Amino acid sequence: MTRTDTVLVGVDGSAPSLHALDWAAAYARRVGWPLHVVCTYSLPSFTAASLDGGYAALDDSAIQEGARAVLEEARARAEASGVRTTATVTTGDAAGVLVEMSREHALVVVGTRGRGGFTERLLGTVSSALPAHAHCPTVVVPYRGESGGSGGGELPTVRPLRRIVVGVDGSPSAEIAVRHAIRQAQAWDAELVAVAGVPVGAGAGLLAWLPASIDHEQVLADITEGLNVIIDRHEAENPGLSIKRIVLDGTGAELLTEFSTASDLIVVGSRGRGGFRGLLLGSTSQAVLHHSSCPVMVVTKKCDEDEPQER
Repeated sequence: MTRTDTVLVGVDGSAPSLHALDWAAAYARRVGWPLHVVCTYSLPSFTAASLDGGYAALDDSAIQEGARAVLEEARARAEASGVRTTATVTTGDAAGVLVEMSREHALVVVGTRGRGGFTERLLGTVSSALPAHAHCPTVVVPYRGESGGSGGGELPTVRPLRRIVVGVDGSPSAEIAVRHAIRQAQAWDAELVAVAGVPVGAGAGLLAWLPASIDHEQVLADITEGLNVIIDRHEAENPGLSIKRIVLDGTGAELLTEFSTASDLIVVGSRGRGGFRGLLLGSTSQAVLHHSSCPVMVVTKKCDEDEPQER
């Protein structure tokens, strides 16, 4: 498959998905890319002991009609913002469909309520699984509206990206995150801030295996030096680029979540965790996704592996 510079966004008619649509449209308009909107639906089935087959499948005509209505509303909303938009209705698991379609797009965007509880468990299936498996960077847009209704009420205003924060810990996944954060900063002419955490003493029992005599100031100095080496190299490779560096006590998840309250985009890398390689996002990226106040871009090694050499 050939990847194109297109923004892919998933919608389901809910307020969180419409807010994500608005964000995706604003992004596409800024970078001059078209937008592709997709609405997926699946057919539930239930056991029916009275039927020979043992299963009864619902007629999909009403469900499909509803999905098309959602899609047309989304397409009209995006086109009204001045973005060239195409749209598709498809059947299947939403996360699986978006993962497969991400092979052909440069960015995929989804929304999430970020409120916890049962509703978030349902929405969180896509917003957690998609970033771990997508073939391109994924942006998860949190919805902080007062109403949980499906599209009712006034949606939050989409802010332009003026301040972008990227988490850096020296890992290969963080290196990928820095490269993508630089692209976003250049595209939006935004301030870029690289943040590294010093976890020593940042929580009860954290790094308790370290000697009691550990020199906190030396650890701070070492991490600062490591961050400077990384960022100096990227600035040298991108003339005119200036990246602010911040090293603070705390874990990456804590610091990035805190910075999200005063930022427009958080960029994190993920190396993948869990029983199967890459099945789950790492603990930092998962925590930031669940608690961030602003949109979060997750990039994995797969994003770079599947990316054309010339963009």
